[in-house]
Amino acid sequence: MAVIHVREVPDETVTTLKVRAARSGRSPQAYLLQLLTGEAALLTPEEAAEQARAIAARGQVTADDISEAIGQMREARG
Repeated sequence: MAVIHVREVPDETVTTLKVRAARSGRSPQAYLLQLLTGEAALLTPEEAAEQARAIAARGQVTADDISEAIGQMREARG
């Protein structure tokens, strides 16, 4: 596994993340790993559009289907 170092993180941010990690019953490392893994799993709008185009190119998908799928992905991001 790779190691990531983040420099110049404001003290307030570090404190907030440590509190959130403790509230979730995880170490700060485990909490941050979950955040990073979750973020990496989400599609960017560009990736979602490319995926939608690829699906449309090989099937009977309408523009409305694509719009709905993109909307659902945006909702999932919060």
